Amino acid sequence: MPHKVSDHLPVASIAAKVALLRGQRVLLDSELAELFGVSTARLNQQVRRNRKRFPSDFLFELTAVEYSSLKLHFATSSWGGRRKLPLAFTEHGAIMAATILNTPRAVEMSVFVVRAFVRLRAVLASNKGLARKLAALEQSLATLDAETLRQFQEVYGAIRALTSGPRPKRRPIGFTADLDSIT
Repeated sequence: MPHKVSDHLPVASIAAKVALLRGQRVLLDSELAELFGVSTARLNQQVRRNRKRFPSDFLFELTAVEYSSLKLHFATSSWGGRRKLPLAFTEHGAIMAATILNTPRAVEMSVFVVRAFVRLRAVLASNKGLARKLAALEQSLATLDAETLRQFQEVYGAIRALTSGPRPKRRPIGFTADLDSIT
């Protein structure tokens, strides 16, 4: 039985390729082209031919600063490679790219791309919930620790008072008559 693409490319590996740029989760054109089984040049050519299908919330071109930052992040070489800056596809842009390519693999992979974005949204939502719970727990522990610290200080004070003997009488400052010694 031949292996399907789904056997080789789980949703988790697609989700790992998603980058966060300009506050949006995106797939770069090279990653998307690899998933769809076409060259990056072919994908970008089809996108440029159908530019009206890709509004700014579906697709944007990276700036030189963003691209150099990504190269540093992914530890790629700074020489060779691309002549143009990469395109970044949002979830909707990736689906639209699959429709303009209209290859069987692109259609099949678009399902996995959508699942990867949905999975990332679920993970981020659960992380926000966990972050809130962790903050509440830390706050309660800080309060508990302050209360516990106060109680230990009281205990230590009581132990010091019991272990130290009575304080010796101190003579007051100034002239005093020692009337007890006269009698």
